Amino acid sequence: MKKFLVIGNPINHSLSPKLHNFWIKKYNLEGIYNKKKLQQNGIEKIIKEIKKGEIDGINVTVPFKKIVISYLDNITPLAKETNSVNIVYKKNNNIVGDNTDVGGFECSLKHIHYNVKDKKVFVLGAGGVSPSIIFALKRLGVSKIFLSNRTRKKAEDLKKNYPDLEIIEWGDSVDFDMIVNATSLGLEGTDKINLSNKKPITNKLFYDVIYNPSKTDFLLNAEKLGNKIVNGKMMFIYQAQLAFKVWHNILPKIDTETIKLLNI
Repeated sequence: MKKFLVIGNPINHSLSPKLHNFWIKKYNLEGIYNKKKLQQNGIEKIIKEIKKGEIDGINVTVPFKKIVISYLDNITPLAKETNSVNIVYKKNNNIVGDNTDVGGFECSLKHIHYNVKDKKVFVLGAGGVSPSIIFALKRLGVSKIFLSNRTRKKAEDLKKNYPDLEIIEWGDSVDFDMIVNATSLGLEGTDKINLSNKKPITNKLFYDVIYNPSKTDFLLNAEKLGNKIVNGKMMFIYQAQLAFKVWHNILPKIDTETIKLLNI
C-alpha cells in the first residue's frame, strides 16, 4: 500500500488527508494519506523515508515550502522559479520537489471567473505560498503587484527575484483591485490584519489562502464593508488535484461532490 503525507507546523487545520483519501477510494487505488506535524529537524528523516520507498510522496505546507528544498536532489523549473515546493516524490531514484500552488491559484481564479489582467493586486506576506501567488499573478498579466510583510527584509528578498514589486510598509494600504492574504495570520483565529486607510475599502476582491476556518477575520471584516470575499478552498482543491496527477497519473474530477466534501 502506498503511503502519502502532508507535513507542516501547524497541521491540524489541513484537510489534505480527507481529500486525497476520498480520491484514492474513488479511483480504487491502494494507498493511505496522513498528516504529520514536524519541526525542521524532522524533514531529513522524512526525505530519507521517501528515498527508501517507505513513503511515496509528501505535500509540504507552512513553514517548510522553502526550507525543504535544501534536502532534495532536484526541483522542477517552476519550483526553482518560485523557490517554493509543496509536493515531493521520487523519480529515477532522485527526490524531486515540484510546485502545484501556482496552478492551484490560477485555477481558483478561473473558477470564480475573476480576470486579474491589467489589475492592481496587493499581496500580504513574503514567505510560504507568496512567491507562487506572485508568479501566477504575473503570468496572468496583472498591471501592478504591491507587497507587504511584517518583516520588511523578507519582502526585500522577494523583490530581488521580482524587481517590479512595490513594497508597502506593514499595516499601510494602497489603491488595489484585489488583495491576497498569503500569510498564516488567521489560521489560529487570533491574529488580525489591520490596514490603515482613510476611506473604507469597498467593491474589491479579498482573497485569503487560508481555507480552514472558511471565514477568517480578514474576510469577515471585508465582507462587512461590501467587498467580494474568497477563501483558499478552491486553490487547495486544485493544487491537490495537480499533486494527485503527479503521484497517480490520474487527474481526479472536481465536481459538486468533491467541493461538498470540504464544506467548511
